[in-house]
Order: sequence, then C-alpha cells, then structure tokens
Amino acid sequence: MELAWIWKSIFIVFAGMILLRFAGRKSISQMSVATTVIMISIGTTIVQPIANHAMWIAVGSATMFIISLIIIEYLQLKYDWFEKLMSGRSKVLIENGQINQHNLRSMRMTVDQLEMRLRQNGVSSISDVSTVTLEPNGQIGYELMRHAKPVTIGDLERILGLKFESTPDQSTLFQEVKSNQHASSIDPKLQ
Repeated sequence: MELAWIWKSIFIVFAGMILLRFAGRKSISQMSVATTVIMISIGTTIVQPIANHAMWIAVGSATMFIISLIIIEYLQLKYDWFEKLMSGRSKVLIENGQINQHNLRSMRMTVDQLEMRLRQNGVSSISDVSTVTLEPNGQIGYELMRHAKPVTIGDLERILGLKFESTPDQSTLFQEVKSNQHASSIDPKLQ
C-alpha cells in the first residue's frame, strides 16, 4: 500500500479536471475575484488528501467550491447589483484622449503602467486613443480615434465601389467549432 498515493494522485488530478471543466472555460486572465479565490481553494484542497488520506472529503470540498462558483456566476447574471458587488465595474482611464488621473489613482496604476499595457495592445500613442477602460478581469479595452482606426476590407470595398462574394466552401477555424469536427474531416485536401 506504499504506492497507493500514486493512484490517489492520478484520481485527484482527473477529478479536479472534471470539476474545473464544469466551472467554465475562462482563462486565468479572465477570472473574476470569486473565481480566483475558488480556484486557489480547490488547488489547496486537492493536494491535501495525499498527505492525510482524506481523498473523498477533498473531492467533496472541491465539488462544493465549484457549486458555489456556479451559484455566484448565476447570481451575477441575474442581479446587476450582485455582479457589481462581486466583480466591480469597468473604469474609464482615458476619455476623449485625456487621461483620467482620478480613476488611474483609484486603480493604483501609474501612467507608465497604462502606457505599457497600451503598447502591448499595439497602441503607440495616447493621442491615438479615444477611450481606454480597465475591465473587472484586469484587461484593458480601448477604442481608437477615427484617424487611427485601421481600414477594413469593407471600407476598401465601399471606397473602390467593389463587391466581392465570399467563398463559403473554404474551411475556417470557425467552421470547425460550428460543425464540431476537425478541419481534416471537413476538407479532404487537408488530410
């Protein structure tokens, strides 16, 4: 029975994966405060059974954490005040090209940190940005000024007066998701 911890470890990993699958598909960067706390709790709980032989209690606790997360997310969908309480709201950091120093300070963010995040998103000048928000998940959202927005194919078609038809027979990544099949099973040329 000395090697029983190996099987327990494997079982706990699979149980954790199944439970986290029920929790949803959010990446770590998109997790809310509640999700982060629950995921840390699950991680701590899942490790415990190997040390103290309480495997079913750990799985039961992890299940309760996931159920709590699902209830919290449901309540956030149902009640706006609960979502605001649990996740917060987006904060405007730049409005009409001007930095909102008050909101920047309340988010404990420096201008240098804001500029770094904008650069990471391909923005090279604050004067090119109309609005920047800090979202509850920590990501920034932004809207470029009209002069800095990229031209789309639709814009070019309108400018040039052209009309092109799309080719629906081409395989795309979105078709894979919609049909629930890998591209190789959709397009025989890819096999």
